Amino acid sequence: MKYRHAYHAGNYADVFKHTLLVQLLRALQQKEQGFLYLDTHAGRGVYDLAAAPAPAGRSRAPEWPEGIGRLWDAAGLPPPLADYVALVRAGNEQAGSARGRLRFYPGSPWFAARVRRPQDRLALWERQPEEAKALQAEFARRRRMAVACGDGYGALRAHLPPPERRALVLIDPPFEEKGEFTAVLGALREGLRRFPTGVYAVWYPITERTQADDFHAAWRALAPPPTLWTELAVTANPRVRMKGCGLLIINPPWRFADELQPLLPVLAGKLGLDAGATARCGWLVPEA
Repeated sequence: MKYRHAYHAGNYADVFKHTLLVQLLRALQQKEQGFLYLDTHAGRGVYDLAAAPAPAGRSRAPEWPEGIGRLWDAAGLPPPLADYVALVRAGNEQAGSARGRLRFYPGSPWFAARVRRPQDRLALWERQPEEAKALQAEFARRRRMAVACGDGYGALRAHLPPPERRALVLIDPPFEEKGEFTAVLGALREGLRRFPTGVYAVWYPITERTQADDFHAAWRALAPPPTLWTELAVTANPRVRMKGCGLLIINPPWRFADELQPLLPVLAGKLGLDAGATARCGWLVPEA
C-alpha cells in the first residue's frame, strides 16, 4: 500500500471520525467494567502537521485547516466537540507544541489511550511497517496496550472474543485498494461470529453515492444486529471527488443516536465547504 495518512491528518473526515470515536468510548465507560478497544488500521500515534508531505506528484494545500483548523479557536462548541478539541489541545501540549499553537494531530490510538481507564485495554494493529514502528515507539511499553504489525482484518480473529466480554472495534481502512468494502464486510461477519455483542464502528469515504448505498444494502442483507449509520457531506459539488464520509456503528450504545442528533448540524455548519453540506444519521437496522 502507498497510502500515508499524514497528509490528511486533521481534515474534516478525522474531525468527524474522532469526535464520534471519543463519544463511543465515553459511552462504553458509563459501565464500570473494562473493555477492549481494537483498532484494525491504527496508523501512527501523532502526526506533525508542519512536516506532512503532499502525496507524490501533487502540490496542494494541506487539509487540516478545513478540519481541526476551523474548530481550534471556535467558541460555544457543543460538549462533544469541546471534549474533542480539548483532547487535541492536550495532544499538542504533550507532543511539545507551544501553548495554544496547533502543530500536531493525534491519531485514533492516541485518543483511545488518552481517555482509557485502568481497566480498559488497547490492541492496535497497523500493516505498514514504518507506521507500525512509530506506533510501537509511542505505545508499546504502556501497560494494557499491545501493538502489532500486520493485516488488521486478522486482528478480529486474534482478539475476539475478548476476556472482558466487552469491546469497541474500529475498522478504518484507507480504501486504497479495490474490494475494500468487500473486505470490511468479511471482517464484520467474522467479528460478529466470534463476538456478536461487540460494538463495531466502520469508517468509510463517500465518493460516489452508489458505493455507500451498495455497502449499506450488502450489510443489511446479512440480517445483522442493530446498526446505526451517520454521515457528513461537506459539499454537493460533483467536481469534488470525496464529498464526505460516514460511520457505520453496529450495536451502538444505548441512546447514542439521540446524542448524535444535536451534534450533526454543528459539524455540517463548521466543516461544510458550501451550502450543500449536510450531516445526518439513521437506523440501517433498527433496534428491536
